[in-house]
Amino acid sequence: MSRPARAHLLSLDEWWESGEDREVRVELQEGVRIVAPRPRPAHARVVLSLATQLSDQLPPGFEVLIEVDVVIDPNTPATVRVPDLIVRSTTSVEFPITADQLALAIEVMSPGSRRTDRVTKSSEYAEAGIPHYWIVDEDLSVTALKLTPGGYVATGFVGDIVTSTPWPMRISLER
Repeated sequence: MSRPARAHLLSLDEWWESGEDREVRVELQEGVRIVAPRPRPAHARVVLSLATQLSDQLPPGFEVLIEVDVVIDPNTPATVRVPDLIVRSTTSVEFPITADQLALAIEVMSPGSRRTDRVTKSSEYAEAGIPHYWIVDEDLSVTALKLTPGGYVATGFVGDIVTSTPWPMRISLER
């Protein structure tokens, strides 16, 4: 009788060595590889629309990036997430991207990511100090979370996001 292989929690170096996987979306949660299907076209359209609108309204010195690895916790067992969109300073270190570089992280929920986006990532992002986190639902509503000393405080939007934080902007969710 054979025994199951002993689980091994990955370090950040082991994560980088594993390389990029284009067939599935892979994140690292406390040393464990989390695999999900690649986004569907409707999801990609929402991400592209948000990225375009955000780019047009960013203050100088900021950039939008789509689906990049963000180191949430570098300590073994490491956590690396892949938000749908991030906004960060253009003066940030090119690689690796770390949570302290982000002004905003955005997740567009998929049917299988609701709990992860609302609960797990919300907790991880708050603990990592990401000041703004938006969760976009499939009904085109947005929960905009702003980090305070007591944790994230939520504001809901439907149709359009009109906000002054982290900078003044108007984003159409129906575009």
